Amino acid sequence: MTWLLTRLFGRLPIGWLQLTHNRARLIAALAGVAFANVLVFVQLAIMGSMSIATGQPYGFFDARVMISASDAESLTDGSNVARQWLFQALAHPAVTDGMPLFVGNVTIQRGGSTMSLTTFGVDPTRPGFLSTSVRPAAELLALPDSGILDGRTRGLGADEAATIGPSSPASFEIRGRTLTIYDTFVGGGGFGVDGFLIVSDQTFMKLVQGRQSAAPDHVLLSLAPGADPATVAADLQRMISDQSLRIRPYDQARAEDIAYQQTRRPTGVIFGFGVVIGILVGLVIVYQVLSTDVADHIREYATFKAMGYRQRFLLGIVLEEALILAAMGAVPGYLVARVLIGAMRKVTNLPLELSLQTGLGVFVGTVLACALSGALATRRLASADPAELF
Repeated sequence: MTWLLTRLFGRLPIGWLQLTHNRARLIAALAGVAFANVLVFVQLAIMGSMSIATGQPYGFFDARVMISASDAESLTDGSNVARQWLFQALAHPAVTDGMPLFVGNVTIQRGGSTMSLTTFGVDPTRPGFLSTSVRPAAELLALPDSGILDGRTRGLGADEAATIGPSSPASFEIRGRTLTIYDTFVGGGGFGVDGFLIVSDQTFMKLVQGRQSAAPDHVLLSLAPGADPATVAADLQRMISDQSLRIRPYDQARAEDIAYQQTRRPTGVIFGFGVVIGILVGLVIVYQVLSTDVADHIREYATFKAMGYRQRFLLGIVLEEALILAAMGAVPGYLVARVLIGAMRKVTNLPLELSLQTGLGVFVGTVLACALSGALATRRLASADPAELF
């Protein structure tokens, strides 16, 4: 290792020799950096899964513009909108069709367990508003008390989900009614629900109390080929009587929902603070190690200054130590985080992932944090006279 670093730095790796001089301190420092990396990796994976889980239900539908109530910060929150705004929107020459979208929550009791499902009510006669993965099952939704279920719902075994199909439907009891599931689609549980359920608008009214067909949660619009969703949304904002409505391109609604969950909802803010805390933990640990190392070798640094070496050379030695700690601590941190995230994904069924891009980003952040700690640790050497250091 010494030979490799000598070739890399073009000089004797003084920082590496100082770190390995006290192996117990080196191991403790690497464990601290690895722990900080694990904390950051896990928090970033959870935040990433929140983005995926938030944007996932938007992928069940195919629309270009969405009309929502003024307080609708997400797909599942907010007041209802009047169905009449759909008919006003259809007067725009670029709007080719529209569909009311109903959103609610139903609970399925299965033995001693409970499955909470975000339920969408759609018009089965308008399959064009369903994604290509859901569209083939649209005609099944026209059957009374029927639906298609998220095959990755927590509490629903993979083997059981695989057996559900038009020829072998499954039945569930919801509020005293028997709901027949004729097919499944690929979804996945989120932070607040176990999975998703898609039914017809008529079945939705039977499953969710207090809802009326004249008051959907959102209105989805399709546009003529080549029409710009942002331009059409701006036109509709001026055309429709209720100026308080939120009329946005569908992709913009998805992006704003994800931003809302990450920056304004308590869960997203907490996970964001977790990332900051992980960075601060790494900074403190590396600073403590490097400042202690500088104090232990203060006479050697004084000798270097007396020999005419400048502050830049001394800082380079400490930064060398910081980079070594960052590189050697990031690898085990990444590997441990992958194991933990894999176990969490299996238990929670959340879309937790740790991409190589995230790993590289955290590594760069670790290097910068360690470099900052090293710079802070050498402050005593910057202006001190060599005689004062002995």
